[in-house]
Amino acid sequence: MTARDMRAAVVLFLVLAVVTGLMYPLAMTGLGQALFPRQANGSLIRVQGRVVGSALIGQYFRSPGLFWSRPSATSPVPYDAEASSASNLGPDNPVLRTHVAARVAALRKADPQERGPVPIDLVTSSASGLDPDISIAAARYQVARVAQVTKIPKARLDALIKRYTTPRALGFLGEPVVNVVKLNLALWKMRGGHIRG
Repeated sequence: MTARDMRAAVVLFLVLAVVTGLMYPLAMTGLGQALFPRQANGSLIRVQGRVVGSALIGQYFRSPGLFWSRPSATSPVPYDAEASSASNLGPDNPVLRTHVAARVAALRKADPQERGPVPIDLVTSSASGLDPDISIAAARYQVARVAQVTKIPKARLDALIKRYTTPRALGFLGEPVVNVVKLNLALWKMRGGHIRG
């Protein structure tokens, strides 16, 4: 390689480093902030100016007076955004079966009157381990328990579920889902900032 070739390679490297390592990220950050500021900043949820969560990351709820999220695969802290991962347990894995059985038992214990089948997303984690959404069936499964604890009529809880349901993407991709973080925040506000249980 000649000195001229070496110089050209170094110049090309520097130009590409500036374009792809500096100019492109700055341009994308600027466009994101200009066009989608809420999403670019993590879709943060604020209450009275204080960040209480993100619409993109689930939270661990176990109070009987709140809707429960699907299990998180992050360990040791549930819904740890710095440890996003799936459990990698296949359907024939005995560990998964043990986890699912324990989760079903916890749901039955929290609401002994609910005899219907437990929706699968209440006992299995998502691929990221951070999913803030559950199915409509999973939300409705919990209505009787939440209504009993909070004394909010089931019809009002059903209306809340409907309000925080996101339809299929583009009208045909995926299934409608309910954002548990937003749903519980609305429930918390409905209760005047207090949840019993």
